[in-house]
Amino acid sequence: MQNKMMVVGYARVSTDNQLENYSIEEQTERLKSYCAAKDWILVQTYVDGGYSGGNTDRPALQQMLAEIHKGKIDAVVVYKLDRLSRSQKDTLTLIEDELLSHGTDFVSINENFDTSTPFGRAMIGILSVFAQLEKDQITERFTMGRIGRSKAGYFHGGGNAPTGYDYIDGELVINEYEAQQVRKVFNMFLAGSSINAIHRGLEKAYTTKWSAAKVRNVLKNSVYIGKVKFMKEEHQGAHEPIIEETIFRAANALLSSSARNEKTTSYPKTPFRAEYLLSGLVYCSRCGAKYSANHGYYKCYSRAKSTPKFIVDPNCKNDNWEISILDNLIVGQIDLLSTSKDSLEELKHDSKKINKIEVDRSRVNKRISEIDKQIGKLIELYQVSSIPMASISEKVEALSHEKISLSQQLKNSNVIPQSDLFEDALSDYVDGFKESKIEQQRLMISRLIEKILIDGKSIKIQWRL
Repeated sequence: MQNKMMVVGYARVSTDNQLENYSIEEQTERLKSYCAAKDWILVQTYVDGGYSGGNTDRPALQQMLAEIHKGKIDAVVVYKLDRLSRSQKDTLTLIEDELLSHGTDFVSINENFDTSTPFGRAMIGILSVFAQLEKDQITERFTMGRIGRSKAGYFHGGGNAPTGYDYIDGELVINEYEAQQVRKVFNMFLAGSSINAIHRGLEKAYTTKWSAAKVRNVLKNSVYIGKVKFMKEEHQGAHEPIIEETIFRAANALLSSSARNEKTTSYPKTPFRAEYLLSGLVYCSRCGAKYSANHGYYKCYSRAKSTPKFIVDPNCKNDNWEISILDNLIVGQIDLLSTSKDSLEELKHDSKKINKIEVDRSRVNKRISEIDKQIGKLIELYQVSSIPMASISEKVEALSHEKISLSQQLKNSNVIPQSDLFEDALSDYVDGFKESKIEQQRLMISRLIEKILIDGKSIKIQWRL
């Protein structure tokens, strides 16, 4: 008497196909009925529920292949060819390399063929082509949908929201606890901390898990400036940014610098971080040129002649000021205002500036946008040209000061008491100046002082009041 065939069944349903006619239950019933009609012994039916047919990384499929490798299975039976795989390459590989090479035939009920016949083997190749075509069409439709969402400004990462955001109802919403960590990453990086130092510092201060790779990815991810990206195309996002674009681009210019070495704590200064406390604030009263800081002194550009384009009067003889002396004098004046209420009230009384600023929000936003573009062009210029760093640094510094002032206006109501802004800035100075690094100290001073005018041994401070 001829031995009966020992066969196994295989059934699969992907998440997208749960409601189709060939459910797991329907497939398994068809397999049982078919094997009974053929008088085959159905040893077991392997089931993968909720797995795509686009790859072979499926637990039940792998278990079935391991059993086949033992050489005890005569055939694998499926309800339909694409239940085995939707990939032409995977279909042929599974049948030829995993089944036939171990003496196991393949039978598909729906297509009515098996590999024990020449016609069945030919049909396997033909039908797997159509299975691949169907998969490609599904992929194309899915991809088009994701492209559409990206163009509309919506993030497509699903539950894998970037650090700093939660994914709620299809949109990115700022998670403030994580967002403050993201801001700290950029601030620490531009302040000179290494990527390793940043992730170690964050792990000590927060419960969020950080690594060096995560810090680097955050620094490079344009989602934090309100962008979304898909298939290398970047679009304006519908979500709220966490980082200003100028800060993001400055960080990436530093990150991509070939001179930067993470193994050391010293690296070339970037043009977005001035080395001196009063850089960009000191001006010559005689010729109108700015003062630069070098070799221990603040010097009028016209007199120093270090950068020709900044020279206003080549015959200017205004005095040089030792950096430490001028810094201490200015800080001393701010300290006096912060500790003496009478001095502050006297300054308010003597100020001839308008006490209220009318904010035209559309005009201010337009100017901020122009500043961002200008700084962006300067960053690109720095990266691709041999223009001296000092030239670009001065321009970026001036633009940054202007943007800080404009942004401060927008954060307040349409009618802003200038004295209130000044006192807020003075309060921030008192709370954090001594403990801050040079970049933060410069920002605090620039919120209080518009210009420092030098005329020989005389100093005049133009306060932002």
